[in-house]
Amino acid sequence: MGGIELLFIAVGLSMDAFAVSLCKGLSMHKLNLRHAAVIALFFGGFQAVMPLLGWLLGTQFASYITKIDHWIAFGLLSLIGGKMIYEVFQKVEESRECTYSLNLKELLVLAVATSIDALAVGITFAFLQVSIAPAVSMIGVTTFTLSFIGVYIGHAAGTKLKSKAELLGGITLVAIGIRILLEHLEIL
Repeated sequence: MGGIELLFIAVGLSMDAFAVSLCKGLSMHKLNLRHAAVIALFFGGFQAVMPLLGWLLGTQFASYITKIDHWIAFGLLSLIGGKMIYEVFQKVEESRECTYSLNLKELLVLAVATSIDALAVGITFAFLQVSIAPAVSMIGVTTFTLSFIGVYIGHAAGTKLKSKAELLGGITLVAIGIRILLEHLEIL
């Protein structure tokens, strides 16, 4: 898996954190860069740790499933991306999510919730024999950056971008899953 594909995966995985960061920024009465950095650090840190944990789990089972690993990668990425796309079109009460406070317990829960998908991607990385250090670094840095920017944009523009970011992330993950499958079936 090349650097461009890893970047697209990192951006796709970052979209949930970006959307929550938009809400956090929207609810700030005054933009606080220190708070934006803490929010970005939580999201970026968990987005880096979760694929590492998934990769560690996946490496334990990779030898048993190498004949179907491309189907698993396709399935996991399509499931994650499909879920993100599905959630864009659901009518969800978002006002509850967009209240601001720098509550570290709440940030911990949000960081874990937005990075569960990254755990599954980490398992996929093990099956595809992706070099994990550059992958988790790229995911962590990308999520940190987009979350920081998300707080700023949220403060400036509001929640109009939330569903578009999640839709783009979901489509990206599904497309990468399809590409992996087509490559292993030697169609591409």
